[in-house]
Amino acid sequence: MPKKPNQPTPQERRRSRKAFRQAMTKELREHRSSFLVFSVLRVLILVALVRQLMRGSYESAFFCVLALVLLYLPSWLQVNLRVELPPPLEITILCFIFAAEILGEVNAFYVVVPNWDTMLHTLNGFLAAAVGLSMVILLNDNEKVVFDLSPFFLALLAFCFSMTIGVLWEFFEFFMDSFFGMDMQKDTVVHAIHSVTLDPTRTNQVVTISGITDTAVNGESLGLGGYLDIGIIDTIKDLFVNFLGALVFSVSGYFYARSRGKKKSPALNFVPTRKTPEQDYLQQAQEEEQP
Repeated sequence: MPKKPNQPTPQERRRSRKAFRQAMTKELREHRSSFLVFSVLRVLILVALVRQLMRGSYESAFFCVLALVLLYLPSWLQVNLRVELPPPLEITILCFIFAAEILGEVNAFYVVVPNWDTMLHTLNGFLAAAVGLSMVILLNDNEKVVFDLSPFFLALLAFCFSMTIGVLWEFFEFFMDSFFGMDMQKDTVVHAIHSVTLDPTRTNQVVTISGITDTAVNGESLGLGGYLDIGIIDTIKDLFVNFLGALVFSVSGYFYARSRGKKKSPALNFVPTRKTPEQDYLQQAQEEEQP
């Protein structure tokens, strides 16, 4: 059976896979600081994985496997997209993955550590803004995509991108809670409620019930010490801290864009750049594998 045009042969596919593995190995070891963090976190995740398997906690084991795969994501993106992540950005991403999956999910830090979720949502807003700014800057450097934006609009796009990611994540949490019976939108105990639903006159008057000390369901006390708000406060709080993280980076990104990266700015450590030929390990490996 004749080979289709432009379809790689098995030998070419093997060379391509080998080149990619070589590029990934070099990428992982490129920066000593990020490789050290990667290695330590990988060992900790493997230990957690073995522990969860021994306990028969297969859901937690899944989160361990997921975290292990995600650790390779920064290097995979750098190799495939031919971009260079600054070590501070790469280390922050690695630590975020570990904090969210292993500490947050497997070790229940979301429940036992106050404001753990708030901290991660703030960091997520910061990182998402960095991604948004980077996408626009890299597109600006692309000869095929020609447009010019002022530093203010670059910062505004980064901010809007981060907020969009935050909103989409809250949609995801609501979907998982509604259709799969999960509790990603954590509840909050409050001591007062304000509702027009309780207005007996049906004239849209707000009825306030304050000083709530307990909630009963089907006649049984829940022992909460107040009323249980189902996810609304948590969602708004998450979006607000996402807003703060996005705002902090966007302000820093504005000064970075205004100086075109020449002046020192906190954003300098969180904005990817295009790889130089010396940093393009995939291209180097492909050239070495050519017959």
